[in-house]
Amino acid sequence: MNICPTFKNRRRRREKAASGGFFVASASSAGRLQAFTLIEILLAVAIFGIVLMAMNTVFYSGLRLERSTNRALDDRVTLNQALAILRRDLQGAVSPKSNGVFVCDFRSGASLSGSLGSGMGASKGSSIEFCTSTGVIKDELPWGDLQRVRYELVEPADRTTRGLDLVRVVTRNLLPTTTEEADAQRLMGQIESLEFLTYDGSSWRNSWDTTMGDTGLPLAVRARVILANTNSPSGSYTLNREPLELLVPLMVQARTNTAITGGEQ
Repeated sequence: MNICPTFKNRRRRREKAASGGFFVASASSAGRLQAFTLIEILLAVAIFGIVLMAMNTVFYSGLRLERSTNRALDDRVTLNQALAILRRDLQGAVSPKSNGVFVCDFRSGASLSGSLGSGMGASKGSSIEFCTSTGVIKDELPWGDLQRVRYELVEPADRTTRGLDLVRVVTRNLLPTTTEEADAQRLMGQIESLEFLTYDGSSWRNSWDTTMGDTGLPLAVRARVILANTNSPSGSYTLNREPLELLVPLMVQARTNTAITGGEQ
């Protein structure tokens, strides 16, 4: 039997009043109330996409920060190792011609450029050359701890990188009968410029050469390193490097044998 809609509404109101004012939905009406509309689904998908995009942005930003930090730490480790080797060599510097046998001149400045002789090409900028007692003594080699070292800049092995490479050239045989054999070691790369200054007690000088009239060792040596500018990880801007300085006092001084006459030396 068909029941008119008006009668159905009245029946629902009576059921609602009988249940204490609460509407008791039937099974069919309850199923319709639990479903999601198309607008609700689209809104949920949009919110999920926004949250996922934010999570991806934070994640990839953290990855880029980690890579740039690791790259900076790697560059700093290489730089610290190179400066530590230079400091050790300078602290062990030997006074020029101290024993009358070995020729251990101390030379620094831009005038040394262009005569590297290590198979790595011509040197660039300022250089420094001296004898030091930091050689490693080995049973299978006839060399002592005295060696001649030289620091200078050369063209990089990888021409795609910026800047120059810092090279340490070591000569162990100080009494050669033939052409000296030098061992060249690349310490680090991406250096814009390198400058060595020597202190004579009153001022800093750009050069020091015992073959040109200077005597003994300078009181201190200051190395000024400027790293080459590099691009940011994203390539949107250039990272400018601050100059670095290394100051090493030289405690070894030349001694001369003089006779004491009349109470004066």
